[in-house]
Amino acid sequence: MDETSPRDAASPDREATTILVVDDEPTNLGVLNAVLQEHFRVRVARSGADALRAVGTEPRPDLILLDVMMPEMDGYAVLAQLKQSDASRDIPVIFVTAMDSARDEQRGLESGAVDYISKPINPAILIARVRAHLEARQARDMLKKFNRQLAHQVEEGTHALEQAQLQLMQSEKMASIGQLAAGVAHEINNPIGFVSSNLGTLAGYLDDIFAIVAAYEAAETAADRDAAFEAARELRKSLDYDYLKEDTAGLLSESKDGLARVRKIVQDLKGFSHVSETVWEWADLHAGLDSTLNMVWNELKYHCTVHKRYGSLPKVLCLPSQLNQVFMNLLVNAGHAIVGKGEITIATESIGDSAVRVSISDTGSGMEPAVLARVFDPFFTTKPVGKGTGLGLSLSWNIVARHGGKIDVASEVGKGTSFTITLPITPAQGDESSAATPG
Repeated sequence: MDETSPRDAASPDREATTILVVDDEPTNLGVLNAVLQEHFRVRVARSGADALRAVGTEPRPDLILLDVMMPEMDGYAVLAQLKQSDASRDIPVIFVTAMDSARDEQRGLESGAVDYISKPINPAILIARVRAHLEARQARDMLKKFNRQLAHQVEEGTHALEQAQLQLMQSEKMASIGQLAAGVAHEINNPIGFVSSNLGTLAGYLDDIFAIVAAYEAAETAADRDAAFEAARELRKSLDYDYLKEDTAGLLSESKDGLARVRKIVQDLKGFSHVSETVWEWADLHAGLDSTLNMVWNELKYHCTVHKRYGSLPKVLCLPSQLNQVFMNLLVNAGHAIVGKGEITIATESIGDSAVRVSISDTGSGMEPAVLARVFDPFFTTKPVGKGTGLGLSLSWNIVARHGGKIDVASEVGKGTSFTITLPITPAQGDESSAATPG
């Protein structure tokens, strides 16, 4: 039968720590309860079966004092079952028994007990041992928590960095957004810089925490355990464990905020880059054109006049950010083709009930037939070295093809160039099942 100390309610200042005492002798339970209840919440169990039931009920024990010699199920059998359960495997167990031979003690420790106390007990030694193992468990639990948090931070940071790197690589392929890539890199490097610094500090903190845990673990098997545990407590104090615990939380919070900033930058880039877009949705192409035009306006505003001739368009099932990338490539190329002052015209129209057309025309220098024939070839470019890599139009071709559409080009030297994109309203490869009906 499992019982809780009757003095629980009368001792509000005791630690909120629960000790489960397991012994089949009422006298022994009374002695242990009298020693412990001034310091801890005490629960008692009078058999191994009661003990196994008790670990699954509230308040769950933080440490178990377990007798070895009990009828029906001895302490070794109880410990073996505790170690088989995820819920109780990490609860420290101290054997308290009249069996005081070295062989008995060795067997107990090899079974998974953290300590072995012989009867009759010394109250001061019992309290010291219990506190030491509770502190050791707290340190281990904190270490596990920090490891989980750090693993999550590293995973989140890695994901954010991968997204940023993909965006930057795509930007590098488009000479037209070189300045944007440089600005984004600067915005990303700032938070990544202090996250990296924080991780270095946290690595040092972990070294100190590992040292504290190692000292407690060494004390568990030391010949003079009391002295060893005292040394472990002194190390805990000298390494300022409380400060480590407090500052670690601050560093993790600051790092999380920095990574959130990186993630926000990546999300902003997704508005005009197709790197991480995978969800088909019904989109307003006019909104996409306007958004993209705003993104590249700095490239155009000083020498281009932009005319919008928008027709009436239904929403189109598409990957919006991928199409925005196509619009960006064409707009930037149009701007680069204009020497001095010129005009860019963006026109849209519906084609029956099944398709739409978007054209982007410029009054730039135009292209020779030989150049026009290769304009969609990967890595082909007529721009100066460092100005472009020749991937923009090739990627645009692939994106439009993925949408079940086509892209045509007409150009005349000295008069300009016009790119025309034709897209089905509902592409065959679009995942209609995951896209809501257009409003």
